Amino acid sequence: MKKIGIISGKGSLPCLLAEEAKRQGYHVVMIALEPIADHTNGCADEIRRVNVGKLGRLIKTLKEAGITETIMAGKVSKKLLYKSDIQPDVRAIKLLFKLKDKKDDTILQAITDELQSEGIRLLETMDFAKEMIMPRGVITKTKPARATEADIEFGYKMALEIGRLDIGQTVVVKDRAVMAVEAIEGTDEAIRRGGMLSGPGAVVVKVAKPQQDFRYDVPVVGTETIKTMIEVKASALAVEAERAIIVHKEEMIRLADDNSISIVGI
Repeated sequence: MKKIGIISGKGSLPCLLAEEAKRQGYHVVMIALEPIADHTNGCADEIRRVNVGKLGRLIKTLKEAGITETIMAGKVSKKLLYKSDIQPDVRAIKLLFKLKDKKDDTILQAITDELQSEGIRLLETMDFAKEMIMPRGVITKTKPARATEADIEFGYKMALEIGRLDIGQTVVVKDRAVMAVEAIEGTDEAIRRGGMLSGPGAVVVKVAKPQQDFRYDVPVVGTETIKTMIEVKASALAVEAERAIIVHKEEMIRLADDNSISIVGI
C-alpha cells in the first residue's frame, strides 16, 4: 500500500485530510508537531510526535516511516520563532540562519527545499480537500447588504495586496476603510482587533496570495473563524472561491446564519 505523511499543526484540517487520503488508498502516517497539534487521535494509521522546532528529527521520522510524499496541514504560528521555550535543533538553526527574511513564503519554501533534498516530496493540500474547496457565491441564508457588498469588493483588493507582499491573507474592513491587516498574529486576532476598532458590522475578507504555493499555507476558514466574528459582531465573511478551504462547512453555515452573518465565496 502506498504511504503518505501528514505534517500536522493546529486544527482539525490534518485529520480531515488524513481521512480523505485513506479513502484514496493511502496508509497515513501523521507527524504531530508538539506542542501545537490537536485533533490527531484515531484519524491516521500511525501517529508519531515531533517537537515543532526539530527539523532534523522531523525529516528522520519521515524517512524512518518510509515516507516519500507528504502534506503540510494545520496552523503553525510564526510567533513560535519568538518563543524562548521552543528550542530549534541544529538543522533548524542552520535553515533559519540562511533565510534572506522571515516572510511566511520564505520559511515554508526553505522547509520544502530541505524535505526535497532528502527525497521527500510535498504534495498540494488541495488534492486531498476537493470537497472542502470554497465555492463561489453566497452559501448562507443570510445575504450581505448592499453596503456589505461594497466592503467585500474593497476588502478583496486590499487583501490581495497584502497577500502579494506576503504580510497575511486577511483584512477586516468597514465603510470601505481597513480596520485591521493580518500579520504574525493570525486571522482570529486580526478579526478581534479589527472588530474592536470598527464596532458591529465589520466585514472579514480572506484570500489566497496571488503567488500562492498550494503545497503549503492554504487559506482555511471554519467554525472558529465564525465564533471569533460573533465575539465582535461582524456581519460578513468573504473568502476567495476555489483557492481556499472551508472546514466543517454545514456547521459553519448554521452557526453563521444563527448569528446573522453572511458567508460569500468571491
